[in-house]
Amino acid sequence: MKDLVNQLNKAFENRIRLGIMSALMVNDRLSFNRIKELLGVTDGNLASHLRALEKLEYLKMEKQFVDRKSHTSYQVSALGRKAFQEHLSYLERLINPK
Repeated sequence: MKDLVNQLNKAFENRIRLGIMSALMVNDRLSFNRIKELLGVTDGNLASHLRALEKLEYLKMEKQFVDRKSHTSYQVSALGRKAFQEHLSYLERLINPK
């Protein structure tokens, strides 16, 4: 069991990062404001966690202008999808060992 715990991805230990990845795994793309609304966090808090996941290349960010306003959206990268699925797999094995 200790071996499984050590295999958990530290990037997803934080509840906000876990929430970001969970929301993006079931949605193709979400806006910054939609993620903020779903998780009930502040702009600054969310931005720092998104940056951390971007730095690991787990997320892709796209910025565009809509009616002269900046619109930022995020989606999970292939690397992020793989890392999160592995993390969930380890959690499932911890909860339900065979």
